[in-house]
Amino acid sequence: MSELDAAVSMSGQYRAVLLDIEGTTTSISFVKDVLFPFVRQQLREYLSSNWDSPELNDVLDGLRLQNETDIKDGETKETVLRNGTKEAEIESVISNVLWQMDNDRKTGSLKRLQGLIYRHAYAQGLLKGHVYDDVPNALRAWTESGKRVFIYSSGSVEAQKLLFEHSTHSDLCTFISGYFDTAIGAKGESDSYRAISESIGMKPESVLFITDIPKEAYAAKTAGLQAILSIRPENAVLAQKDIDTFKTIYSFLELY
Repeated sequence: MSELDAAVSMSGQYRAVLLDIEGTTTSISFVKDVLFPFVRQQLREYLSSNWDSPELNDVLDGLRLQNETDIKDGETKETVLRNGTKEAEIESVISNVLWQMDNDRKTGSLKRLQGLIYRHAYAQGLLKGHVYDDVPNALRAWTESGKRVFIYSSGSVEAQKLLFEHSTHSDLCTFISGYFDTAIGAKGESDSYRAISESIGMKPESVLFITDIPKEAYAAKTAGLQAILSIRPENAVLAQKDIDTFKTIYSFLELY
């Protein structure tokens, strides 16, 4: 990272902050060891209890359309049933969802279904969204200084909102101006960051993006954003070339 880039970041010459979640605001273990296993554990019960819900059926229609595309592309041979018995259709949905999760897929239909399950769980008090202790104060400080805060994660917008609304530090949504998921583009593509900048009405260079993933930082930098790499417990060790390219922080408190 150049001395000029470092000076810009540290002097606060940005008008908006764009935050990744996993490995940045929130521990990787919460996502991997709590959220994802929770879906696996609750999937059958949720489907059985909400099978006639119009909202769930809309999501399942999307899941079936994705399944048809996956079959055509040779990704899978298993069909998500449409006109079978309730029990058979549920089994086919469970099989498809677990297959997608096992392969770390991030399809819109999967994320929407996960979001429905998370919404139910947060509302019942079965889940609390983990955020690091420095996050609430940073969100408050940025907001009070006139900066806008946005979230960009591969998780659905609804899942993002739920995590911050039901966080371990109470409701933090009041400090967040907007949310983006992969509907705007993949996180490793520079066009996604250009689209976000345009969507929030700011020049790319006035937006600071914080993530733990170098590929995302490079994509944001290519789009003209300022980018910083987050180092949190459990995060992957950064390569020296990435440390040399970007400023790194262990806490948001280092930025104000």
